[in-house]
Amino acid sequence: MKALVYLGKSQLDYRDAADPELASGDVLVKVHACGICGSDMHGFHGDDPRRVPPMIMGHEATGVVQTGEWRGRAVAINPFLSCGECNACLSGSPQLCDKQKNLGLPPHAGGFADYVAVPRRNLVEIPEGMDFTTAALTEPLAVAYHAVGIGQRLIGKPFTSARIAVLGGGAIGLLTALVLISQGALEVLLSEPNEGRRRTAAAASDRISPYAPGDEPAAESVDLIFDAVGAKATREAAFRLARRGAVIIHSGLMPGSEGVDVRRLTLRELTFAGAYCYSMPEFRQSIELLASGALGALNWVEQRPMSEGFAAFQDIDAGCTSAAKIILMN
Repeated sequence: MKALVYLGKSQLDYRDAADPELASGDVLVKVHACGICGSDMHGFHGDDPRRVPPMIMGHEATGVVQTGEWRGRAVAINPFLSCGECNACLSGSPQLCDKQKNLGLPPHAGGFADYVAVPRRNLVEIPEGMDFTTAALTEPLAVAYHAVGIGQRLIGKPFTSARIAVLGGGAIGLLTALVLISQGALEVLLSEPNEGRRRTAAAASDRISPYAPGDEPAAESVDLIFDAVGAKATREAAFRLARRGAVIIHSGLMPGSEGVDVRRLTLRELTFAGAYCYSMPEFRQSIELLASGALGALNWVEQRPMSEGFAAFQDIDAGCTSAAKIILMN
């Protein structure tokens, strides 16, 4: 088969690769679409020690099952591989599983390839009429949906009466804003340094108010903040924006911990919480949300051939695309 293989820092090559080997419980899926995640970009930059070259990244995949009872069905792939037996898994929080693994991280090859091996229990059938590109948004949407759920539980009041900001206008940030709006937020302030992505966010919903980081709202004026980047600058911004009693949800995966103001956290009784991945019910709810049309036109996605994946990574790295998400197609 052909695959986009990560060879080391800033190096990808579309080349021949070995076909996947099926473990017990696995099925073979022919990949039709796979999105480029921010975590894939971290690996591309050499910033993620879990991504050891040579390897096949990619975990936002959809395709058609080739083996087993589900042969011929179009599916979205939940790439989160939990053990299913620990206390976290049995209590409905598989994202806290100590034995967690992921497709697209060694030893499990990911979806930037013609085929991928996936446990049957990790597949969700795509609703009739949904295309593979839209379905490939299920995984990042589930991340955003889970983060919003945590924010809802912690803020203690309806989104309709909260001032809300999202830091980062990539796919996770934009999807977080759209989920918030679908759940009643009247306006979502969205920080994004890239002008093209600010235009994209503004076009996605008239309830999104994008701004450049230098033009941020008044300090101590926001009730609920989602940091979808997780860099020093966005953590600092989150603490600046937070009014007394505010909630900060941190879903970005950039390395480091700088920017967390523990003194302010204490004196202003802020809540600072992490949000990671999702449960299988949240994954299913996310594909249903996509099918409902509640998130709008979703025309902020760009499709490119898998064979041109290296150039797509380079364009994202250079900030020369206004798309919030690039999805590679077979």
